[in-house]
Amino acid sequence: MGPPQHQQQSYSNVVKPKQDVAVHRTKVILLGTRRSGKTSILQVLFKNLPPKQTFYLEPTMRVTKHAFDTVIPLEIWDCPGNITVDTLEAPLSDFSSIVFVIDIRDLYQQPVAKLVEFIVAACQVNRNINLEVFVHKAEKLQEDDKIENFRQIHERVMDRLADESPEYEQVPLNFHLTSVYDHSLQEAFSRVVHKLIDSLPYLEDLLNVFCSNTSSPKAFLFDTTSKLYVATDASPVDQATHNLCCDYLQMLNSFGPLYKSNASPDPRSGVFSSVPGAPPHPNTPPTPAESLDYLSSNLDPPPSASAKPLFYPSASTSLSPSHPGTTLTYHLVTPHLALLALLPTTVYEIRRGLVEWNVVWFREGVGEIWEVEKERSEGELA
Repeated sequence: MGPPQHQQQSYSNVVKPKQDVAVHRTKVILLGTRRSGKTSILQVLFKNLPPKQTFYLEPTMRVTKHAFDTVIPLEIWDCPGNITVDTLEAPLSDFSSIVFVIDIRDLYQQPVAKLVEFIVAACQVNRNINLEVFVHKAEKLQEDDKIENFRQIHERVMDRLADESPEYEQVPLNFHLTSVYDHSLQEAFSRVVHKLIDSLPYLEDLLNVFCSNTSSPKAFLFDTTSKLYVATDASPVDQATHNLCCDYLQMLNSFGPLYKSNASPDPRSGVFSSVPGAPPHPNTPPTPAESLDYLSSNLDPPPSASAKPLFYPSASTSLSPSHPGTTLTYHLVTPHLALLALLPTTVYEIRRGLVEWNVVWFREGVGEIWEVEKERSEGELA
């Protein structure tokens, strides 16, 4: 077991776009007035910044682009509070989503006017753009005041849009109550990402089949670093279940870097070692998910694997007494995606082989979708 690694090293999918392989990135723009919390959102989600340290972040002075690779490659633009439609470095037609952040304690007039300005400009160039409003810093208010301020912001935005033109009353505008101190931020941003993934119905179908075959009441496909779920099955998302999965993933991310195998893959073979604990991809340090082999020693070679099987870490925990008779399972699917599922404990213990066989086929399906999305993003830029 090697020495502990710094956590920041393991969040390697939040990097600048690779210069050697050009890909087309779906663009998301993050807007809002000064000190509304835009940069804090990105730092907490994608840079593993503890929420208490967001207070010390410097205001954003110029547009900053953050690359993020999940099922599809994304590019998120963090814009300063004084930016306007005219001073933006690119036309709004280049963006697939606009996320506007409003401080829930704000006086509302300035941010609402700025939001309406961007909505009107965006609708004139792209009627299909996704419009999302994060009513942020919800932890600052008591529950009753929180709900009341959220309602007032919603009403004022819709009233201003109606004043601009009656046609804007029909613009699909989604409001989310968010905070960096709980998992409401992950859930809200997950819903933003869902609308950008064209292959989402196929991922959902795979999850539905997995749940049907394993008697699972709920399953998520999570991005392991940001804790965003990129897909889930057809059953409604229960907030308590979502929070539970996020907490479990956070725990695995925290303890994973403490465990590192001394085994290293043969750089000449191009095939990952089958020794438990070997990093899933050569020449890169193991991510927290890849270092979890100490929790389970499952080798789940997909049907298409070559002579030496790939290693996919997995873990599980019983939810008793909070959810008696239920087990929460984790299975790595791709280097950055993991399947988290609730399973009846009796099914997991007695029919574990069947469960893991379904995981193999689920992994195979997600891998194929991931490769298609990768080829398409590279092809669109060519």
